[in-house]
Amino acid sequence: MRNGMLLRVTIILAIVAAINGYIGWHLKVFLSHLFGASFLPWLYWPVFWIVAFSYVIGRFGTKVLPPTLTRLLNIMGSYWLALIQFGILLLPVTDVVIGVLYTTSVSSASYVPILGWIVIAIVLILLLVGSYLAQTPVIRRYEITIPKQAGDWEQLRVAVASDIHLGAVVGNRHLRKLVKHVNAMKPDLILLPGDIIDDDIKPFIRYQMGQTMRELQAPLGIYAVLGNHEYFGGHIPAFVEQMEQIGVHVLMDEVVHVQERLYLVGRKDKTAEHSTAGRKPLVSLMEGLDLAQPIIVMDHQPYQLDVAAAAGVDVNLSGHTHRGQIAPNHLFTRRIFELDWGYLRKENLHAMVSSGFGTWGPPIRLGSQSEIIELTIHFTSNDREEG
Repeated sequence: MRNGMLLRVTIILAIVAAINGYIGWHLKVFLSHLFGASFLPWLYWPVFWIVAFSYVIGRFGTKVLPPTLTRLLNIMGSYWLALIQFGILLLPVTDVVIGVLYTTSVSSASYVPILGWIVIAIVLILLLVGSYLAQTPVIRRYEITIPKQAGDWEQLRVAVASDIHLGAVVGNRHLRKLVKHVNAMKPDLILLPGDIIDDDIKPFIRYQMGQTMRELQAPLGIYAVLGNHEYFGGHIPAFVEQMEQIGVHVLMDEVVHVQERLYLVGRKDKTAEHSTAGRKPLVSLMEGLDLAQPIIVMDHQPYQLDVAAAAGVDVNLSGHTHRGQIAPNHLFTRRIFELDWGYLRKENLHAMVSSGFGTWGPPIRLGSQSEIIELTIHFTSNDREEG
């Protein structure tokens, strides 16, 4: 098992190194044409490889490097991840143009700088637009009807924010936007379907993000579930403790009967299936529940919606996909998941997948936008009512 994991990591690192080498060579050619004899390859390559692997260095160097340096490396490396994707998309096209120009015997000194500046201009535009979409959250509003009674409630307003990814890159500044927008909704209930933190709990504690998050307000409470990144970080007990201190209840394969009117089911992330603790099947979690009352499930990864529908779940809330975060990645998430973003009615199940409030890696979004869901649920005993 260990040898197999080591082999996979080695292959991944080799592929990443090859892609970075491809990008680095193009950048070297451009800079050498730009600066001529003053360009220093012996200095360029060490600096390039430090930048190229700064994300890895920052992630795995937390125990030996100062916090300020690891944060700088994480931020620099995060943006570099976006540049890698842009490079994969733009540089092959550039190579085709260069090949055509080469066959016409045009001097490379005349077209390499021009093509280089064009690529840089495109990348800068993508970074600016992507930063705006990542830093400017929108409110996605859904209004549904559940043909069940919830005591004397006629409706329920729920604020949903998944994939906040608080850490070295997404911090208090973005978190304050979440607090502002959610509190402006005046929700009855706040639900956070996983990936509240971005692996490591230390930045959350160091920058006192809990003090900002504590300002979230909802009379029926704030509930969360674990995402894959909470498992990746390996600080689940510390994370749960931090959440409980600020009034966020983390449900780990647990059911809460909210004022005896509505069931809230919080599942462990799918990642837990590979751990010794595991996670309970949805059917066993719902044993003994009164199916005549509304049932909301939070499950970070939007798998097996058919199972949720068959079990009698009314609302299934997920995140995880980020809708690819940077286009054209959404083409892959669309193929992996039955629903990778938005709303789907499946029999009596209302499924919603959020593109997330924060970002993983680069604070960049293209083809998606930072979002908060405002879900209004109407309750009725009329079985013919459609949502």
